[in-house]
Amino acid sequence: MKNLFKIIALFAFVFCFSSCQNDEPKVQTLDVTPANIDGIWKLSEWNGAEVSDETYCYIVFHRKDRTFEMYQKFDSMYARYITGTFIIEEDPYLGSVIKGVYDYGNGDWNNEYIVTDLLPEGSMVWTVKGNDADVSVYVRSESIPEDILNEAKAE
Repeated sequence: MKNLFKIIALFAFVFCFSSCQNDEPKVQTLDVTPANIDGIWKLSEWNGAEVSDETYCYIVFHRKDRTFEMYQKFDSMYARYITGTFIIEEDPYLGSVIKGVYDYGNGDWNNEYIVTDLLPEGSMVWTVKGNDADVSVYVRSESIPEDILNEAKAE
């Protein structure tokens, strides 16, 4: 009988500790690959502030040939249409890093970005490599507004 009480006490002890697990659901993220970022993305937040409608940046990633098209009115008073190529590399310490080269000999992107939190719902976070304070949030978009397409390609 003494052994039975010890076994019951042991099971109660084990049961108490097993029920104290963190039950918060873990957020499922996608691997950062050309296939998973393929499509249209809109910059929605930069350094904690929402991006206004007058200031925009849309990036279209094409996975097959690893090219991009950018429609932006972010660093200029005029809309711009920019094209180029991109690559995604895995850094053993930082994770997925995206960088690009502009077409027509315009050079590399100003920064390389650590891509995190690529969610199936359609958002991802870019942090400038070497500057944790410079953070951009992109969300998937169904399309680029027609007026933006016309304005950017007219320049």
